[in-house]
Amino acid sequence: MKKIVLLLSVCLATSFSFSQNDKKAKILDDMIQQGMKDWKVPGLAVVVVKGGETVFKKTYGVKSIKTKEPVTGETLFAMASTTKAMVAMALGILVDEGKLNWNDKVQDHLPYFQLSDTYIANDAQVKDLLTHNLGIANADMLWVLDSVSTKETLRRFAHTEKVYPLRGGYTYQNIMYAAAGQVIEAVSGIPWHQFVKTRLFAPIGMSRSQSRAMDILKVGNYVTPHYDFEEGGVQLVARNYSDQIGAAGMMWSSIDDVSKYLKFILNKGVLNQDTIIRPHTFKTLFHPHTLIPQPQFYPTARLTKPNWTSYGLGWFQHDYRGEKLDFHTGSLQGLIAIAGVMHNKNTAVYVFGNMDHAELRHAILYQVMDLYAFDDKTTNWHPKVFELYETMAKENKARERKRNDDRVPNTKPSLDLRAYAGKYQNPLCGNLAITVENNLLQLNFNDFEKMEASHWHFNTFMTQPNKRFTGTFEVNFHLNNQAKVESLEFFGYAFTKVD
Repeated sequence: MKKIVLLLSVCLATSFSFSQNDKKAKILDDMIQQGMKDWKVPGLAVVVVKGGETVFKKTYGVKSIKTKEPVTGETLFAMASTTKAMVAMALGILVDEGKLNWNDKVQDHLPYFQLSDTYIANDAQVKDLLTHNLGIANADMLWVLDSVSTKETLRRFAHTEKVYPLRGGYTYQNIMYAAAGQVIEAVSGIPWHQFVKTRLFAPIGMSRSQSRAMDILKVGNYVTPHYDFEEGGVQLVARNYSDQIGAAGMMWSSIDDVSKYLKFILNKGVLNQDTIIRPHTFKTLFHPHTLIPQPQFYPTARLTKPNWTSYGLGWFQHDYRGEKLDFHTGSLQGLIAIAGVMHNKNTAVYVFGNMDHAELRHAILYQVMDLYAFDDKTTNWHPKVFELYETMAKENKARERKRNDDRVPNTKPSLDLRAYAGKYQNPLCGNLAITVENNLLQLNFNDFEKMEASHWHFNTFMTQPNKRFTGTFEVNFHLNNQAKVESLEFFGYAFTKVD
């Protein structure tokens, strides 16, 4: 870890755009530099736009601790779930053109759209794809454990259970944004990623931005994701290219490009006097559509203490210092982002980073609002946010210790390890093949995700961390009355043994 800290101290000030005499910028910059050390972030990029002008833009650190190449204004980072706002804007353009209505039934545009609840499937509207209150459980394991087409992803999603009535709750739902991308294609006649590039990226001037994750390999100058393995320190982890759910969070962009994007947002969808999104539609994007119970909101609500929390069309929302704050985070396997806009104060911020869940991003968001929206130079958000997440990390470790304490010692599997090997299937997650090697179970999900599992106790095994699954997870085997393996449970999904 000492090497990383040294590297950061050398490379922190890669490039910047603000006056060295600007007190607000210095306060923000000092906080970011300290925060990067504490969160061990290899690379970061931040831009602040106020009143149509870029008042702060700076890149920090390196794209990869291996190559040590510095982050620049053109370096691509994952937009991750901040992608959702742009997908909602793309639908808004089609609404403005009269080709689509927010209240259109999804099945009118996607006849193959099916869900486990027929009523919800038949009545679901286009707007419902964006608001996380469809009533169907989350099913992200579908794309984490496999890489099938978007249509096949949606077909499998139909196996996901209903958890509450349509528009009667809140469940964060990535796959429905993938469905929204399919609606864009069905209505416009071109794939959603091409529509975004031609109708948003091009006019805004986002020349480096990519609407498909795989395309970054063609253009170069992109970051590598990192994770802090504690004992092993900060290490590189695998990059995610799950373009089958791309409309949910697979776009990549640079801090130079998103600075133009923020100006476009603060100008309410107008670009060089050309209206890209009409005023009524633009307001609809930022109108609260779903109320979010605060226990399901971001942990930072413990610090900001909002009176209300909601979700628009691609934006989380809450009150902050008496004003409405629209924002969205993005987290994608070793990469983070956050976008924040306070319309009444004409202030916006965007942050990119290449360290898994570096919540320094939240500190930057609120620090920027204090400094540039409220002209308050007295706060320092990093220590508060860092302490909050450090406390949460300790709570997680306590739960892990309890899990270890609950492990029953000196047990053996009921069967020989080879009896657990074989082929398993789940209608949503696909296929799982298990083999035995070096007294470990080798789990192969769909020839896409592989991991190892060692015996824990009885018929429970525990996976080992790898470059994609950085935690450890239980694999519980169930035997039938003939003492043969019948099924297993992983991440709450039941896989039936078929061979």
